[in-house]
Amino acid sequence: MKIEIVTNHNESLNETGFGALGACRSVFDSIDRAGHDVKLNICKSKRDLDGIVKRNPDLVVLAVKYISLQDGETIWLSEYFSRHGINFTGSSRDVLRFDSNKIKAKLYLANKGIKTAKYFTAIPGQYQCASELPIKFPLFLKPIDAANGNGIDDFSFTTIFSEFEAKVLSLYRRFSTPVLVEEYLDGREFTVSIINTPNNELIISPIEIVPPESKNGLRILGQKVKNDNSEELKSIADDKTKNEVIKLAINSFLTLGVRDFGRIDIRANKAGDCFFIEANLVPGMTCGSSYFPRSCEIESALLYDNVIEIMLANGLYRAEQKIRPNKEIQRTACFPLLTIESQPFTQY
Repeated sequence: MKIEIVTNHNESLNETGFGALGACRSVFDSIDRAGHDVKLNICKSKRDLDGIVKRNPDLVVLAVKYISLQDGETIWLSEYFSRHGINFTGSSRDVLRFDSNKIKAKLYLANKGIKTAKYFTAIPGQYQCASELPIKFPLFLKPIDAANGNGIDDFSFTTIFSEFEAKVLSLYRRFSTPVLVEEYLDGREFTVSIINTPNNELIISPIEIVPPESKNGLRILGQKVKNDNSEELKSIADDKTKNEVIKLAINSFLTLGVRDFGRIDIRANKAGDCFFIEANLVPGMTCGSSYFPRSCEIESALLYDNVIEIMLANGLYRAEQKIRPNKEIQRTACFPLLTIESQPFTQY
């Protein structure tokens, strides 16, 4: 199969993506080892994208959601390739908006009956005192559209109004958007990698994330922790919590309409109740450290090459259907799978 990877110089981007160029090269090497004809594109212009369309690959792997041109135009890759009839990995632009805007995802899922943390947004000077805040302290503050822990640190946790004001001002100055303010959930933190297969089955890999304890006794998964890789990733030991995390992740994944793959972040309160936090639909793929491949390794015993193979399986299946639309294409499942329709959501 002819496969092309699309990325850009995205080291400074706040949004989710496979990662810096090194991560994309790891994906490239994995696809190459699988025997495909693969090309890595660092796209800077519409001309670069037009060249891919002319080559008409069987599958385009989207390592970023969009590219920003020098004239200020933003080209959403899923929308661009869909318009040109090119098969691509991941979700449509309509679904990717839930990745780019945490509030849209929370509001959409809450309206569907899925538990999310209580929240509101704030800009500097909007609230004059603690009594005006829609949610009581303690609160947790972060950017609406940033990923990889950007903007999150020990000061994201606030217990008094002066701390709240300072963090709102800091985030607003840095990101130029309203600040997302959530009720602080004082329990454990989880992430769940999900891959949909051509058999319409899900491979579910839930893990627990344990950040190091900071000086004030908190465990905050911020930018420095992620950059240092100082957090512990481990299997979820108790079955009750694991099943609750899996069920919430699957319900969020399916309700959002995610295609191919995605990662759902979940946090619990001290009582153990779990809440949706955010969706990462173009997840980091840095070999050895990114949560998506690591969770698949920890929970499902999948090596990096295995993860890439099954992430692309749906896209390659679509390509084969296009080539041979009248022939049934056989698939042999070689990984532990979870059927979407099964109830309850129990691994087997």
